[in-house]
Amino acid sequence: MQLRPTLLKKLPLVLLCATFAAFGARAEKVTVDAAIPAYKAVSGISGNLNSIGSDTLNNLMTLWAEGFKKQYPNVNVQIEGKGSATAPPALIEGTAQLGPMSRAMKQDELDKFEKKFGYKPVEIKVAIDALAVFVHKDNPLKGLTMQQVDGIFSSTFKAGGKDIAQWGDAGLSAWSGKSISIYGRNSASGTYGFFKEHALSKGDFKATVKEQPGSSAVVQGVGSDVLGIGYSGMGYLTSGVKAVPLAAKAGAAFTDANYANCLSGDYPMARFLYIYVNQKPNTPMDKLTGEFLKFVVSKSGQEIVVKDGYYPITPEIAKELKIGK
Repeated sequence: MQLRPTLLKKLPLVLLCATFAAFGARAEKVTVDAAIPAYKAVSGISGNLNSIGSDTLNNLMTLWAEGFKKQYPNVNVQIEGKGSATAPPALIEGTAQLGPMSRAMKQDELDKFEKKFGYKPVEIKVAIDALAVFVHKDNPLKGLTMQQVDGIFSSTFKAGGKDIAQWGDAGLSAWSGKSISIYGRNSASGTYGFFKEHALSKGDFKATVKEQPGSSAVVQGVGSDVLGIGYSGMGYLTSGVKAVPLAAKAGAAFTDANYANCLSGDYPMARFLYIYVNQKPNTPMDKLTGEFLKFVVSKSGQEIVVKDGYYPITPEIAKELKIGK
């Protein structure tokens, strides 16, 4: 699910004034809203937590686990991040209590879970991400329309693009005749699924896409290939690449992948990051899982989000977490 412009009405002005230094740079200042409460440790928390799911969330899950363990030394968190598609089966099979995903669960995944348990999994929004289109730092490209993105990555052009195989066709006359080198994720990835749905209108990827096993590998590939282009979460931005401003359609203004544009809905590739859990309706969540999630959406947890290069949730979203009594 993409972020919607209606969120804009609920946000304090300070969040909407988050500014970025220059094209491709990280935010100078993104802060957690003061209305999000600090985490308060409780007694009696120990045991093992297993997390299976998104590669995009791998770093965040690790950092959250480290912060949580400082509060509770007798807790052990095991994290496996091979792709969002691995989260629903893990929750269904009971091999994980936490299912991090960089996209919302698909209907067939929800149906399989409900068939097993008789109810749907609980979805918790834990961070905001800008899915960025990255190019090499020395690429002079000023921006792309979503139709051009479709033309570069897709073979079916369901989003209205037409084939773009060379940089000159993408508007770089100085690079005319130079072939575009495309990097992407594998089909187990939630980032792959989100990009396929929102950038390609569920069209097919070109066979020439160099599929990578993880988000960092995509960025590393683009950073080492001056003719490269790829997609990944903004949390994986490095000095070797820059994020291309995007426009929803030809003639529209290019928008940077920054916090304000994600919150307002102006950036066309904004998304939530999620953790799914198995919680039976009208019953409390198990104490260990519940406290971990409370930590994630707390001030401390959201400061980790900012530290890792993603964007914090709003107080309204943080209040959506219900773990029961």
